[in-house]
Amino acid sequence: MPHEPVLLNEIISILELQPGAVVLDGTVGNGGHAEAILEKIVPSGVLIGLDQDASAIERSRERLKRFSQQVILKQCNFRYLDQALSEIKISEVDAVLLDIGVSQEQLDDAGRGFSFRLEGPLDMRMDSRTEVRASDLIETLPEEELAELFYKYGEERRSRRIARLIVRERAKKAIQTTIQLAELIASAVPAKVRYGRIHPATRVFQALRIAVNGELDALSEGIQNAMKVLKPGGRLAVITFHSLEDRIVKRAFLQAKADQKAQVFTKKPIGPTDSEVMCNPRSRSAKLRAICKL
Repeated sequence: MPHEPVLLNEIISILELQPGAVVLDGTVGNGGHAEAILEKIVPSGVLIGLDQDASAIERSRERLKRFSQQVILKQCNFRYLDQALSEIKISEVDAVLLDIGVSQEQLDDAGRGFSFRLEGPLDMRMDSRTEVRASDLIETLPEEELAELFYKYGEERRSRRIARLIVRERAKKAIQTTIQLAELIASAVPAKVRYGRIHPATRVFQALRIAVNGELDALSEGIQNAMKVLKPGGRLAVITFHSLEDRIVKRAFLQAKADQKAQVFTKKPIGPTDSEVMCNPRSRSAKLRAICKL
């Protein structure tokens, strides 16, 4: 059974989709949100699904095959969504959805290197066509830059200590695998943290993933370009999973409101219900914000 998409009912409610609508799902992933959107916009609506991960496009293609006449799928980072629409001769859309973050399938694939719990290469690229891997950053960045990266993108308070240990260890042997790095990070923190609720490598792995994929810049650009392609009255919904992302969305939406370009629907972000968290623990940190273009 396909993995349940996060905040699905809330997304469908806030987008207020009608039959015939043209919708852009900029992070189509497994096609869960897209499937529910298509059920609202058939028979004459169109869904454009983008994802930088080629395997996600294929999973979506399989899931959405009953809607094949209404779906256009492209491997593309959502930061370039305006270019993607231009290529398929679509100038504006009724709604845009961005669901930011790493998917469970990516985490479960040891070969992708996203998980600190599975042995695999330190890769973390969402788009395998890009060149820089997490291992490149670990092996080449100076100690101060590593510490800054861990603090800026992972909000890791022990960033300096961890960076110092990495630089010392890489001088002895290359740090190439997820478990190698995770164990090294764990050795840099006190025992009470090492065995706490949150794995000590969580924030460093988050920081590396964000840096490898340029995620925060992509989010800022994606929001700007979504506003360009939305029709007046069109809606943009963004789901984030940590405070760095949510801060970017909040500020962008408030700026659009201040510029009298949009109405903000979510004074505070919408989170999952208790029942959703019980069924899908991954949804616990999800936050949904939405805006309507004036």
